[in-house]
Amino acid sequence: MFIDSHCHLDRLDLSKHNDSLTELLNDARQRGVSKMLCVGIDMNLYPAMLEAIEGQSDVYASVGIHPCHVEESPWNEAQIRQAVAANQRVVALGETGLDFFYKTDTKEQQVESFANHLKLGSELDLPVIIHTREAREETLEVMQEHADPKTAGVMHCFTETMEMAMRSIELGFMISFSGIITFKNAADLREVVKAVPLDKFLIETDSPYLAPVPYRGKPNQPGYVAEVAQCVADLKGIRVEEVAERSAANFHRLFKKAV
Repeated sequence: MFIDSHCHLDRLDLSKHNDSLTELLNDARQRGVSKMLCVGIDMNLYPAMLEAIEGQSDVYASVGIHPCHVEESPWNEAQIRQAVAANQRVVALGETGLDFFYKTDTKEQQVESFANHLKLGSELDLPVIIHTREAREETLEVMQEHADPKTAGVMHCFTETMEMAMRSIELGFMISFSGIITFKNAADLREVVKAVPLDKFLIETDSPYLAPVPYRGKPNQPGYVAEVAQCVADLKGIRVEEVAERSAANFHRLFKKAV
Protein backbone atom coordinates (compact mmCIF):
# COMPACT_ATOMS: atom_id res chain seq x y z
CA MET A 1 0.00 0.00 0.00
CA PHE A 2 1.41 3.37 -1.04
CA ILE A 3 1.60 6.47 1.14
CA ASP A 4 1.47 9.89 -0.49
CA SER A 5 3.71 11.73 1.93
CA HIS A 6 3.00 15.21 0.57
CA CYS A 7 -0.12 16.57 -1.12
CA HIS A 8 -2.31 19.66 -1.02
CA LEU A 9 -5.80 18.22 -1.03
CA ASP A 10 -7.37 21.62 -0.41
CA ARG A 11 -5.92 22.89 -3.71
CA LEU A 12 -7.35 20.13 -5.93
CA ASP A 13 -9.77 20.81 -8.76
CA LEU A 14 -12.71 18.52 -8.00
CA SER A 15 -14.85 19.51 -10.96
CA LYS A 16 -14.25 16.18 -12.72
CA HIS A 17 -15.07 14.29 -9.51
CA ASN A 18 -18.56 15.63 -8.85
CA ASP A 19 -16.98 18.29 -6.61
CA SER A 20 -16.27 15.50 -4.14
CA LEU A 21 -12.90 15.06 -2.48
CA THR A 22 -14.09 11.66 -1.24
CA GLU A 23 -14.67 10.51 -4.81
CA LEU A 24 -11.18 11.61 -5.87
CA LEU A 25 -9.59 9.99 -2.83
CA ASN A 26 -11.52 6.78 -3.44
CA ASP A 27 -9.80 6.63 -6.83
CA ALA A 28 -6.47 6.84 -5.01
CA ARG A 29 -7.49 4.20 -2.50
CA GLN A 30 -8.43 1.86 -5.33
CA ARG A 31 -4.92 2.35 -6.72
CA GLY A 32 -3.43 1.21 -3.42
CA VAL A 33 -2.95 4.49 -1.55
CA SER A 34 -3.47 3.81 2.15
CA LYS A 35 -2.50 7.17 3.71
CA MET A 36 -1.94 10.75 2.67
CA LEU A 37 -0.33 13.74 4.35
CA CYS A 38 -2.04 17.03 3.49
CA VAL A 39 0.51 19.79 3.94
CA GLY A 40 -0.12 23.30 5.24
CA ILE A 41 1.41 26.37 3.59
CA ASP A 42 -0.26 29.40 5.20
CA MET A 43 -1.97 29.89 8.55
CA ASN A 44 -4.71 31.95 6.88
CA LEU A 45 -5.54 28.95 4.67
CA TYR A 46 -5.10 26.34 7.39
CA PRO A 47 -8.69 26.31 8.76
CA ALA A 48 -10.10 25.73 5.26
CA MET A 49 -7.55 22.96 4.70
CA LEU A 50 -8.71 21.18 7.85
CA GLU A 51 -12.31 21.60 6.79
CA ALA A 52 -11.56 20.13 3.35
CA ILE A 53 -10.06 16.92 4.79
CA GLU A 54 -12.52 16.49 7.65
CA GLY A 55 -13.86 12.95 7.87
CA GLN A 56 -11.03 11.43 5.80
CA SER A 57 -9.61 9.03 8.38
CA ASP A 58 -6.58 8.10 6.26
CA VAL A 59 -5.50 11.72 5.75
CA TYR A 60 -3.08 13.41 8.15
CA ALA A 61 -2.08 17.06 8.26
CA SER A 62 0.85 19.35 8.82
CA VAL A 63 0.81 22.96 9.94
CA GLY A 64 3.27 25.61 8.88
CA ILE A 65 4.25 28.50 6.64
CA HIS A 66 5.67 28.08 3.15
CA PRO A 67 8.62 30.41 2.44
CA CYS A 68 6.60 32.14 -0.31
CA HIS A 69 3.87 32.96 2.24
CA VAL A 70 5.92 34.52 5.05
CA GLU A 71 4.57 38.02 4.34
CA GLU A 72 0.86 37.22 4.47
CA SER A 73 1.35 34.56 7.15
CA PRO A 74 4.23 35.66 9.41
CA TRP A 75 5.57 33.36 12.10
CA ASN A 76 3.33 33.20 15.17
CA GLU A 77 4.52 30.54 17.57
CA ALA A 78 1.44 30.62 19.77
CA GLN A 79 -0.76 30.10 16.71
CA ILE A 80 1.29 27.11 15.53
CA ARG A 81 1.34 25.57 19.00
CA GLN A 82 -2.42 25.94 19.32
CA ALA A 83 -2.97 24.31 15.93
CA VAL A 84 -0.85 21.32 16.90
CA ALA A 85 -2.52 20.95 20.29
CA ALA A 86 -6.02 21.21 18.83
CA ASN A 87 -5.76 18.40 16.29
CA GLN A 88 -4.24 14.99 16.92
CA ARG A 89 -3.99 14.39 13.15
CA VAL A 90 -1.26 17.04 12.86
CA VAL A 91 1.91 14.96 12.50
CA ALA A 92 4.47 17.50 11.24
CA LEU A 93 5.43 21.16 10.91
CA GLY A 94 5.73 22.82 7.52
CA GLU A 95 6.13 23.08 4.78
CA THR A 96 8.80 25.62 5.52
CA GLY A 97 12.23 26.32 4.09
CA LEU A 98 13.76 28.81 1.67
CA ASP A 99 12.71 29.87 -1.83
CA PHE A 100 14.95 32.44 -3.49
CA PHE A 101 13.58 31.67 -6.95
CA TYR A 102 10.13 33.19 -6.47
CA LYS A 103 10.93 35.37 -3.47
CA THR A 104 14.17 37.32 -3.06
CA ASP A 105 12.88 40.28 -1.08
CA THR A 106 11.93 38.27 2.01
CA LYS A 107 15.17 36.31 2.56
CA GLU A 108 15.64 37.42 6.15
CA GLN A 109 12.03 36.67 7.05
CA GLN A 110 12.23 33.26 5.35
CA VAL A 111 15.38 32.29 7.27
CA GLU A 112 13.82 33.35 10.58
CA SER A 113 10.60 31.44 9.90
CA PHE A 114 12.51 28.34 8.76
CA ALA A 115 14.72 28.35 11.87
CA ASN A 116 11.68 28.80 14.10
CA HIS A 117 9.95 25.79 12.53
CA LEU A 118 13.02 23.65 13.16
CA LYS A 119 13.40 24.78 16.77
CA LEU A 120 9.73 24.23 17.55
CA GLY A 121 9.78 20.86 15.80
CA SER A 122 12.55 19.76 18.14
CA GLU A 123 10.62 20.97 21.18
CA LEU A 124 7.33 19.35 20.12
CA ASP A 125 8.98 16.17 18.80
CA LEU A 126 7.57 16.76 15.32
CA PRO A 127 9.43 16.37 12.02
CA VAL A 128 9.71 19.34 9.68
CA ILE A 129 8.82 19.33 5.97
CA ILE A 130 11.34 21.39 3.98
CA HIS A 131 10.97 23.18 0.65
CA THR A 132 14.11 24.57 -0.97
CA ARG A 133 14.65 26.33 -4.29
CA GLU A 134 17.66 28.36 -5.43
CA ALA A 135 18.83 28.40 -1.81
CA ARG A 136 20.94 25.27 -1.47
CA GLU A 137 23.75 26.43 0.83
CA GLU A 138 21.53 28.75 2.84
CA THR A 139 19.06 25.90 3.46
CA LEU A 140 21.82 23.58 4.62
CA GLU A 141 23.24 26.27 6.89
CA VAL A 142 19.91 26.74 8.69
CA MET A 143 19.47 22.97 8.96
CA GLN A 144 23.01 22.55 10.30
CA GLU A 145 22.42 25.17 12.97
CA HIS A 146 18.86 24.39 14.07
CA ALA A 147 17.74 20.91 12.98
CA ASP A 148 17.40 18.22 15.64
CA PRO A 149 18.54 14.83 14.27
CA LYS A 150 16.08 13.09 16.61
CA THR A 151 13.07 14.69 14.90
CA ALA A 152 14.65 16.01 11.68
CA GLY A 153 12.19 15.80 8.83
CA VAL A 154 12.10 15.47 5.07
CA MET A 155 13.43 17.28 2.02
CA HIS A 156 10.19 17.32 0.08
CA CYS A 157 9.92 17.09 -3.72
CA PHE A 158 13.69 16.76 -3.93
CA THR A 159 15.26 18.27 -7.05
CA GLU A 160 18.70 19.17 -5.75
CA THR A 161 22.17 17.70 -6.11
CA MET A 162 23.61 14.42 -4.92
CA GLU A 163 25.75 16.35 -2.43
CA MET A 164 22.75 18.08 -0.90
CA ALA A 165 20.90 14.78 -0.60
CA MET A 166 23.78 13.16 1.25
CA ARG A 167 24.36 16.15 3.51
CA SER A 168 20.66 16.22 4.36
CA ILE A 169 20.72 12.51 5.19
CA GLU A 170 23.74 13.11 7.46
CA LEU A 171 21.62 15.66 9.34
CA GLY A 172 18.91 13.03 9.88
CA PHE A 173 16.55 14.00 7.05
CA MET A 174 14.77 11.78 4.58
CA ILE A 175 14.58 12.52 0.86
CA SER A 176 11.16 12.54 -0.82
CA PHE A 177 10.76 11.96 -4.54
CA SER A 178 7.88 13.23 -6.66
CA GLY A 179 6.71 12.80 -10.23
CA ILE A 180 9.64 14.93 -11.38
CA ILE A 181 11.79 11.78 -11.37
CA THR A 182 9.76 10.53 -14.36
CA PHE A 183 10.48 13.63 -16.48
CA LYS A 184 12.85 13.27 -19.44
CA ASN A 185 15.07 16.11 -18.25
CA ALA A 186 15.58 14.63 -14.77
CA ALA A 187 18.51 12.29 -15.50
CA ASP A 188 20.69 13.72 -12.72
CA LEU A 189 17.85 13.41 -10.23
CA ARG A 190 17.36 9.76 -11.17
CA GLU A 191 20.97 9.16 -10.15
CA VAL A 192 20.09 10.59 -6.73
CA VAL A 193 17.17 8.16 -6.51
CA LYS A 194 19.54 5.27 -7.14
CA ALA A 195 21.95 6.48 -4.46
CA VAL A 196 19.59 7.30 -1.59
CA PRO A 197 19.42 4.34 0.85
CA LEU A 198 16.20 2.37 1.11
CA ASP A 199 15.67 3.50 4.70
CA LYS A 200 15.94 7.19 3.81
CA PHE A 201 13.38 7.86 1.09
CA LEU A 202 9.71 8.75 0.77
CA ILE A 203 7.39 9.11 -2.22
CA GLU A 204 4.91 11.89 -2.84
CA THR A 205 2.76 13.59 -5.45
CA ASP A 206 2.75 17.24 -4.32
CA SER A 207 -0.79 17.22 -5.79
CA PRO A 208 -2.16 19.09 -7.62
CA TYR A 209 1.26 19.96 -9.04
CA LEU A 210 3.94 18.02 -10.96
CA ALA A 211 1.96 15.06 -12.26
CA PRO A 212 4.24 12.19 -13.31
CA VAL A 213 4.51 10.74 -16.78
CA PRO A 214 2.12 9.70 -18.39
CA TYR A 215 -0.06 12.38 -16.77
CA ARG A 216 2.42 15.24 -17.10
CA GLY A 217 0.66 18.52 -17.83
CA LYS A 218 -2.55 17.38 -16.17
CA PRO A 219 -3.63 18.08 -12.57
CA ASN A 220 -1.87 15.73 -10.21
CA GLN A 221 -3.69 13.60 -7.62
CA PRO A 222 -2.68 11.20 -4.83
CA GLY A 223 -3.37 8.07 -6.88
CA TYR A 224 -0.50 8.98 -9.18
CA VAL A 225 1.99 8.22 -6.42
CA ALA A 226 1.88 4.70 -7.87
CA GLU A 227 3.77 5.98 -10.93
CA VAL A 228 6.40 7.56 -8.69
CA ALA A 229 6.79 4.27 -6.84
CA GLN A 230 7.16 2.32 -10.08
CA CYS A 231 9.87 4.69 -11.29
CA VAL A 232 11.77 4.29 -8.00
CA ALA A 233 11.44 0.51 -8.32
CA ASP A 234 12.78 0.55 -11.88
CA LEU A 235 15.72 2.75 -10.94
CA LYS A 236 16.66 0.67 -7.91
CA GLY A 237 16.00 -2.67 -9.57
CA ILE A 238 13.52 -3.84 -6.97
CA ARG A 239 9.82 -4.74 -6.95
CA VAL A 240 7.33 -1.93 -6.67
CA GLU A 241 5.87 -3.77 -3.66
CA GLU A 242 9.19 -3.32 -1.88
CA VAL A 243 9.15 0.39 -2.69
CA ALA A 244 5.68 0.59 -1.15
CA GLU A 245 6.75 -1.35 1.96
CA ARG A 246 10.01 0.52 2.49
CA SER A 247 8.56 4.00 1.92
CA ALA A 248 5.62 3.24 4.22
CA ALA A 249 7.95 2.02 6.96
CA ASN A 250 10.06 5.17 6.55
CA PHE A 251 6.94 7.34 6.68
CA HIS A 252 5.79 5.79 9.94
CA ARG A 253 9.26 6.04 11.45
CA LEU A 254 9.46 9.74 10.60
CA PHE A 255 5.86 10.79 11.22
CA LYS A 256 5.44 8.90 14.47
CA LYS A 257 1.97 10.31 15.17
CA ALA A 258 0.56 8.96 11.90
CA VAL A 259 -0.55 5.61 13.30
